[in-house]
Amino acid sequence: MLLSVYPLVMSLYYSFTEFNPITAPRWVGMENYKSLFQDPRFYKSLGNTCFYAFVATPVNLLTALLLASIVSKNFKARGMVRTIFFLPSVIPMVAATMVWIWMFDPTYGFINNFLKLFGIEGPAWLINPDTTMWALIMMGTWCTGTTMLVCLAALQDVPRSYYESAELDGANAIQRFIFITLPCTAHVIVYQAILNLINAFQYFTQVYVITTASGGNTSGASGGPENSILMYPLYLFHNAFIYQKMGKASAMAWILLLMVGALTAVMVKLSNKAVSNAGGE
Repeated sequence: MLLSVYPLVMSLYYSFTEFNPITAPRWVGMENYKSLFQDPRFYKSLGNTCFYAFVATPVNLLTALLLASIVSKNFKARGMVRTIFFLPSVIPMVAATMVWIWMFDPTYGFINNFLKLFGIEGPAWLINPDTTMWALIMMGTWCTGTTMLVCLAALQDVPRSYYESAELDGANAIQRFIFITLPCTAHVIVYQAILNLINAFQYFTQVYVITTASGGNTSGASGGPENSILMYPLYLFHNAFIYQKMGKASAMAWILLLMVGALTAVMVKLSNKAVSNAGGE
């Protein structure tokens, strides 16, 4: 308990100080917070992170739910298909990101070469600021194995009689998915949405590997082309370990804590409402 509480309290204290690993902390009050709210890169990183979180999360959840619907059916090699869908979740993140960097290469990458088969000229995914964020979303969608397994467990708890009754009433597959699958798994979906949003606001490893592999700039503080993938945790890292502004980084950490805490509270209320609605039905 002490090992958790002490760093938390000290980071709050440091957020009100001018602090780096060389000099002792000097109390500056709210200056770090004022500096952040006047920093364009702070807003850029926050905007990038929010865009990723609120676009990637529903895409990932929908993908995981569709994959779970597929592997919940009885067919040959179902176990192997489940394993294939889950494998990306156990691959080390750094190694997987390096593979994706190669796949996104505009000249010899797999994705653009695949698009050429259909006469489509693929973009420079990680070079063009208009496509970098969509490349990150694509990377995130690929790794939904754990969420898929949770959704699969939820699907298996839905009584088969619901689907049988719907089929007798003439409901098609889409109608069964919308009016039976989604309501009955709503509590699980909302819970997974909370976890995905929290993870999205801590999105760091992939962008750090991408910006480092691309060479960055002379200071090492790169956020990709036109800072298009400067995520909030990455900018926090830059302030702490490149600019040596530990106080400012601590302030960013507490702002992130408050934002994620408020968002989680809202999502928990939605989850409770989803559970009560499902129970009422």
